[in-house]
Amino acid sequence: MTRPTILPPGSTALEKALEQIAAARTDMPVQIRTYRQPANLSVSILPWLAWELSLDNWSSDWPETIKRARVRQAIPIARRKGTAASVRDVVASFGGSVAIREWWQTEPKGEPHTFTLSLNLNQNGVPSSAAFVDQVIAEVIRAKPVRSHFTFTQGLTARADVGVIAAARPVAYARLNALQVNEPPPMPPEGYQLLMGADGSYLRGVGGVYIYGAAK
Repeated sequence: MTRPTILPPGSTALEKALEQIAAARTDMPVQIRTYRQPANLSVSILPWLAWELSLDNWSSDWPETIKRARVRQAIPIARRKGTAASVRDVVASFGGSVAIREWWQTEPKGEPHTFTLSLNLNQNGVPSSAAFVDQVIAEVIRAKPVRSHFTFTQGLTARADVGVIAAARPVAYARLNALQVNEPPPMPPEGYQLLMGADGSYLRGVGGVYIYGAAK
C-alpha cells in the first residue's frame, strides 16, 4: 500500500522509499480527539495533559473525579479568568459549590472591589484536610479579578467514621487579620470542637486560622 507523500517533487527514490517505510511504521490507530478527552484517558496520563493545559496546581493525592474535572475545566476557566464565573468553575472543578456576593449587592454597600465567598465542599470523595482547602483557595485567588479582595467562609461536610464533620472557617484577605500562629487556640463556638491532625496538632488553614468540627 502506497501512502500519500509530503515530499517535494524533486525527491530521490531513496527518500521516497524511506518515507513509505516510516509511514508504515508510525501508522497507528490513534484518535487525537479521543486522546485529549479527560473522560477517556488513563489516570496515569492525566498529569501530562494537565501540564499541557498549564494547570498551576496538581496533586497526586486528589481523587480521580477531581483530577478529571480539573483537566476538563482548564480551558473554560482560563477563558473566563478574572470573572465571578471563573471562580465558580474553579470551585466546581474541586467538587464543591460556592456563593458569591459582591460589594454592590450588600445593604449597605460594601467596600468597592470586595466580595464575600461562601464555599462548601460536599461531594463524596472530596478530601477533608486543611491542605486541600488551601489548594482550592489558592486557585480561587488565581481566578478572581486581580484588584478584588474577598472575605472567605468555608463550610466543609464529609462522611467519615466519626460521623459528619462540619467546619466553618472565616478567612479574610487584605481586609481582616487572621490569627497569628503564636497565639493559643481560641475557644470553639458552642457545639464545635477544634479539629486535630494525626500528629495531635490542631488543624489550621491559611494564615493559621483554626478549623472546627461538630462536637459529638
